[in-house]
Amino acid sequence: MTHAPSSHELAQVNIARLKFPLDSPQLKDFVDALDPVNAVADASDGFVWRLQNDSGNATDIAVFGDEWLIVNMSVWRDVDALTAFMYQGLHRELLSRRRDWFERLAEAVTTLWWVPAGHRPTVAEAEERLLHLRAHGPTPYAFTLRTLFPAQETVEVAQETVEVSRSA
Repeated sequence: MTHAPSSHELAQVNIARLKFPLDSPQLKDFVDALDPVNAVADASDGFVWRLQNDSGNATDIAVFGDEWLIVNMSVWRDVDALTAFMYQGLHRELLSRRRDWFERLAEAVTTLWWVPAGHRPTVAEAEERLLHLRAHGPTPYAFTLRTLFPAQETVEVAQETVEVSRSA
């Protein structure tokens, strides 16, 4: 299936607080699955980009200044491409085991937002979006799979939000 080029792509971030150190026996299955899952993501239809360090994953990239938090951030063509990857194959298997490896957090740990095609979000940008979701719930600026917003509306609202915050 071919898709018309879009002026927007979908960014996603999710964070998780580890129950154990990454090099512990309790996290061996998770750590061993990182490269295979990332390879599946990289080859997925609609995948655009993912945050990674020199080793090919993002497990040592700091988020919110908490060494027990790990971050996953990526950009996808659209919501369908992201969800097709998330709920199939090895990634789905790992999702089913997340409580073995990560603490259950009371606040939101995942958010989505539209970015201009070609933009690669930073960790600081992802933190800002996640904090916005926690403070305001789903909005065009930061939303969830359960409460989606169309790309054009989201970009316009995000620009207005930035302009208002700059003039304040």
